[in-house]
Amino acid sequence: MLRGIRGATTVENNERSSIVKRTSELLTKLVEENNIQLEDIGAAIFSATPDITAAFPAAAAREIGWSEVPLFGAQEMDADNGPVMCIRVLILLNTNKPQTDIHHIYLHGAQVLRPDLVK
Repeated sequence: MLRGIRGATTVENNERSSIVKRTSELLTKLVEENNIQLEDIGAAIFSATPDITAAFPAAAAREIGWSEVPLFGAQEMDADNGPVMCIRVLILLNTNKPQTDIHHIYLHGAQVLRPDLVK
């Protein structure tokens, strides 16, 4: 069965090191909380708000060893009152877990996106 796992984080500045650090932190927490094996990931889709231009968030996935996972990046809509400096990810995972056992992770300023899911 295919499940989607969502996550988001924010960065304080548009610098490559910040983007990679925060994205790596997010992906690591998603893997830990959901006991993900990399070979079970079908794909990961990243988006970033238009104010993030210094690096592709997917670069962080490569740097932490996601060498065989198909990755895709996109620019988030620039909507009124939307979050700024925000990176989101949707992981498509092959798993037998029910949707209720999936743990979505929202870190830093992205916690406002889904306060109902923040621990």
